[in-house]
Amino acid sequence: METNSGTTRETTVLCPRLTAMTDVAGPRRGPGRPAQISRDMIVEAVSSAQNLDTLTMRELAARLGVSHAALYRWVKNRDELFDLVSEVLVDRVLATPGTAPAAGGPATAWLAQVAWAMHDQFLALPGYATHLSRPHRHHAHSISRLRGAVLQAFTGTGTSPEMAEQSWHIFITCVIGWLAATESPLNLGPSQARFDLFLGTLLRGLPAREPGTGRPGSCPGRPVGR
Repeated sequence: METNSGTTRETTVLCPRLTAMTDVAGPRRGPGRPAQISRDMIVEAVSSAQNLDTLTMRELAARLGVSHAALYRWVKNRDELFDLVSEVLVDRVLATPGTAPAAGGPATAWLAQVAWAMHDQFLALPGYATHLSRPHRHHAHSISRLRGAVLQAFTGTGTSPEMAEQSWHIFITCVIGWLAATESPLNLGPSQARFDLFLGTLLRGLPAREPGTGRPGSCPGRPVGR
């Protein structure tokens, strides 16, 4: 059991069933494409695989019960498959939070909902968070939409554009990094890492603010990069 903002969450099963959404006529569908396939059906089939990294297009077609040619009309290769998966998952993540943060108020509650949605949706596809944590030229549109929503949450509650951008970097790299580490657990000790404690600690430090903690021996107040 995990607690976040007073709400008890059950996380014994890290791969909850993906929320079914009707999207048979999704934006990728065109004339002649089989009615039995949808974006969400493809993502559901991907979630039933052991690992996204090892899933082949022919195996995915078999899981969908269609020919490889029928699947090809939707996604031509694994890169396009990852893009489609990312689009659907980000749609679901951004549909989860309630109302946007009130102007001038904290963005913490809204960010917590987004982070928990990422936890639930991303871990439901084994290997997705790990794949997303690696350098990759795809996912640009879907992650850009997530970035835009998070930046708006920060700037709309009084954070400067510069610090909002830094806060986005901190939020996305920490959450994705935690989820990727969960998929490939490091031997850090006998106790299981708790997402609620991780998230609470992360959100208490956001938004980012000056001064940063410089490298030992560096000039005080001087921005330090990598």
